[in-house]
Amino acid sequence: MKQLILILLLGVTITSCTVKPEPINYGQDACHFCKMTIVDKVHGAEVVTHKGKVYKFDASECMVNFMDDFDTEEIKLYLTNHFNEPETLIDATTATFLISKNVPSPMGAFLTAFKTKQEAATVQAEQGGDIYTWDALLEHL
Repeated sequence: MKQLILILLLGVTITSCTVKPEPINYGQDACHFCKMTIVDKVHGAEVVTHKGKVYKFDASECMVNFMDDFDTEEIKLYLTNHFNEPETLIDATTATFLISKNVPSPMGAFLTAFKTKQEAATVQAEQGGDIYTWDALLEHL
């Protein structure tokens, strides 16, 4: 009986600290930074800490602003929605970002993420704006 309890406790401990993203419940989840309800399926974002805590945001700019008051050493994953695949979270640190006045985002930074530079360049050719890597975006904002 003791072995069964130990196995169950070990299982709970292992699964409770799993570092993985959670789906954003659009229309229900609130942005951790600005407290607005997350409804835009193209611009949502989230961070996951090394301990598995998930923070959800209605826009990448809220995620970046959140980082100003958070120990970023605790963050394991930076994720953002992908413009061409709404609701799909991609690694923000390898994404390409476009700031274009012709592609609005929820908080008014006109910031949109793309999985590849080519995808961002295609939209940039149609909508204008400037392209940024993750590091360049952090410096810009």
